[in-house]
Amino acid sequence: MNSYGSFPGARPRRLRTSPAMRRMVAETRLHPADLILPAFVREGVTEPVPIAAMPGVVQHSRDTLRKAAVEAVEAGVSGIMLFGVPEDAKKDAAGTAGTDPDGILQVAIRDVRAEVGDDLVIMSDLCLDEYTDHGHCGVLDADGRVDNDATLERYAEMAQVQADAGVHVVGPSGMMDGQVGVVRDALDTIGKEDVSILAYTAKYSSAFYGPFREAVASSLTGDRKTYQQDPANVRESMRELALDLEEGADMVMVKPAGPYLDILAKVAAAVDVPLAAYQISGEYAMVEAAAEKGWIDRDRAILETLTGIRRAGAQMILTYWATEVAQKLGRGL
Repeated sequence: MNSYGSFPGARPRRLRTSPAMRRMVAETRLHPADLILPAFVREGVTEPVPIAAMPGVVQHSRDTLRKAAVEAVEAGVSGIMLFGVPEDAKKDAAGTAGTDPDGILQVAIRDVRAEVGDDLVIMSDLCLDEYTDHGHCGVLDADGRVDNDATLERYAEMAQVQADAGVHVVGPSGMMDGQVGVVRDALDTIGKEDVSILAYTAKYSSAFYGPFREAVASSLTGDRKTYQQDPANVRESMRELALDLEEGADMVMVKPAGPYLDILAKVAAAVDVPLAAYQISGEYAMVEAAAEKGWIDRDRAILETLTGIRRAGAQMILTYWATEVAQKLGRGL
């Protein structure tokens, strides 16, 4: 008598026999609405500026950013995360361009809001690193160390000018202790209770940020190991998660995504708020570089990496391929 609980009666390959069968029984699905497009806008340019380390990604002009936002909406992408790149002459020790109502990020927020309204969730990077002449995510003390509490004061100002510009979601990404609570209080103080906070809860000090430094024209020398998380740690992430939720985070995120799928899965099992993951510049660059060499199938690799992130528990994925992938998913590819 055959046993149907083991081979030869049990044959899992029956459920892999055709594309239609595999599609029907798939446990994880990607949808355009899962995707968020990170986008860079550079002050003082009239044409997009290619980013050498990220083929296909550019520093947008104000005009091309508006077009990219419309294209994302048409593809079904849910959100856009904006990063401002100011002129070098406007960088200073306090990152004042980041809190200037007419600074490039605030202008870009207004541009995109005017172009697409509420059809796209407009998110903004809330950090000082693009605007400081030293490239750190906060202001420095007399000894050259990032001053956590003084930086929080600057983040509060940033949150308010970004909210005034019309952003839907702020993303405090500097990994300062207490940043979520301070930003929440700052928003509520000016009557912006509806602006959400996407907490960069587990943001690791990663080698995979390399191409991003070019993308935002970073002035950083040294590293950010005193405030970004140690890649060796897991419990630390869970502590950061508990603190962010206590301080009022509406959504939480793990960054990078691919090298930290274990963290992503652990956070997913612990939270009842939406969970995002950021597929960062180095993850993007590796696939594009290998594909350019002919070493991997580019399209399959992109979908596989995104499916893995989704499978690990991310409900939202920030990826530089967001619009491209959403277009392909819309065509049933």
